[in-house]
Amino acid sequence: MTQTTLRVNEHGLVQHADLQHLITALHDKGYQVIGPTLQDSAVVYDEIDSIADLPAGWTDEQDGGTYRLKRRDDAALFGYTNSPQSWKKFLHPPRRRLWQAQREDAESDFVFMPENGTLPRYAFLGVRACELNAIAIQNTVFTKGPFIDPMFKALHDAAFIVAVNCIQAGGTCFCASMDSGPHAQSGFDLALTELIDADRHVFLVEVGSRRGAEIMEQVPFEPAQEHDLAAARRIESAVADDMGRTMDTTDIKQFLYDNVNHPRWDDVANRCLTCSNCTIVCPTCFCTTVEDVTDLTGNQAERWQRWDSCFTLDFAYIHGGSVRALARDRYRQWMTHKLASWIDQFDSSGCVGCGRCITWCPVGIDITEEVHAMRESDTTSAEISTLNMV
Repeated sequence: MTQTTLRVNEHGLVQHADLQHLITALHDKGYQVIGPTLQDSAVVYDEIDSIADLPAGWTDEQDGGTYRLKRRDDAALFGYTNSPQSWKKFLHPPRRRLWQAQREDAESDFVFMPENGTLPRYAFLGVRACELNAIAIQNTVFTKGPFIDPMFKALHDAAFIVAVNCIQAGGTCFCASMDSGPHAQSGFDLALTELIDADRHVFLVEVGSRRGAEIMEQVPFEPAQEHDLAAARRIESAVADDMGRTMDTTDIKQFLYDNVNHPRWDDVANRCLTCSNCTIVCPTCFCTTVEDVTDLTGNQAERWQRWDSCFTLDFAYIHGGSVRALARDRYRQWMTHKLASWIDQFDSSGCVGCGRCITWCPVGIDITEEVHAMRESDTTSAEISTLNMV
């Protein structure tokens, strides 16, 4: 008898043409489906209506400061590695109004109006394992402490996540080093592995939640066989072995704390443009600032929150100037926070190994190379301090 339902942790096999039923089912449940599309010579996350919107037959080549699309030799829908964007664009928007205030004239009092609009219900299609970990990290940042960001929590809790396991590694990927990929382990409602050979183009589906099981009731599938699961495991192993980068994370927190005065910080400062690209494309960076704006009459005022970066001088400005005036200080702050003090704050690394910071750095600065260069040096902070005293 043909299986008609899937339970959590069970697997099914969906034919290529039937993947449209998944998108349709999500739309019918009221979700705004966001997935990979081709725009401006890049894979861009945007609203999709059908599988025809997906980047079929396209992949990307990524290296330090380099991103190019090229054709694949098959029709894979998810054959790229990572988009320039991350999903934080939707859960932690780059710019949002916090409140507005109005008054009739200069003699009147302001009336404050908080933002209480209806938030979208997103369904994310194509979330990589590293990005699942990034979403979980931001969820910890925004909802697990004493102060909760209600907008992030509402968007996050309502989101339906369809993960897609990687079928190839990118030139700047190092998620295997960070234990955040390439296979999705948790944090998804459904997870897909695209299986393509001479005879078939199908998707192995793993159910990760009851919501996922309910959606799969609307999607035609057949029970997965052991050879399907074995094919997925072979892909996972091959991708893990083919990572473009690696990082030695052994005692990384204490290692960076011990090397705050390492000469490598000066070396990277000579190359860094402090443009903040790395923090903007990073899926876990969360720094923001606020700005107040008024109209010419002074009767309309608004407060906006927007992304900021530890690479901008204003971000670390206090009375008298910026506390991190040099490029060396700002890069050290970013990298040491990402790999070390983040662990003290949130009990995890702030890096998931997606490689975006390497790809989208205009001068190709490579965080894995910086760690490697420091480890290769025998000079420690203590030795440097002693030398400086002589």
